Amino acid sequence: MSQIHVRANPGDIAPYVLLPGDPNRARWIAETYLQDPVLYTDHRGLLGFTGTYQGVRVSVQTTGMGCPSAAIVAEEIIRLGATHLIRVGTIGGATPRLKPADLVIAQAAVPNDGTTRQLLGGAPYAPCASYAIVEAAVSAARDADVPHHVGLVMTEDAFYASTPEHARSWAARGVLGFEMEASAIFLVAALHGVHAGCLTAVSNDIGDPQLVPDEVLKRGVQLMTETALNAIVRLDRNH
Repeated sequence: MSQIHVRANPGDIAPYVLLPGDPNRARWIAETYLQDPVLYTDHRGLLGFTGTYQGVRVSVQTTGMGCPSAAIVAEEIIRLGATHLIRVGTIGGATPRLKPADLVIAQAAVPNDGTTRQLLGGAPYAPCASYAIVEAAVSAARDADVPHHVGLVMTEDAFYASTPEHARSWAARGVLGFEMEASAIFLVAALHGVHAGCLTAVSNDIGDPQLVPDEVLKRGVQLMTETALNAIVRLDRNH
């Protein structure tokens, strides 16, 4: 049965799904890395593709920006058979220790968003990634010698609300950077008993209004995507 927003049927979506926010990035990932990619939905601009990577069936599904959209997509693709959800996107660095385009592998997300608050009825909760996905991603990054950081991120709703002072105060509490979808994806996955992870490339330092140069960020996104796909291969072999 097709879902309301992700217009697909059971069997269209692979168990392993990469979740970029940007539909253009979803198309780029599918056309660059997947063998024989098939577009299974373009409803509401939430492009979804399924193909294979090194013999493993993989889907790439757009989430849109922010937790409300990401939570809807995560819920619906789980209903359609997804078992491993991996966000792939960008993150604003909370500290200059993170270099342009570095890979950040999230262990958990501080839920500074409204979607997780509503889903939990305001109860305290710590949305965390699946250890299996974190372990596979770290192994893939190490094997490919990809510069990476592993730790805590913060998920927020208001992109333009972050300030250097806000960033540095949370960096002092261990937060590596700020993004907009991980906490909701982690929570929805946990509520359904499936796996979730989050890999991001550093797009800027919150204290610096300038984004990373396009060519530098493009390389970071490429390494992030390859790390996520190679992590999926590891997960499938160990399944």
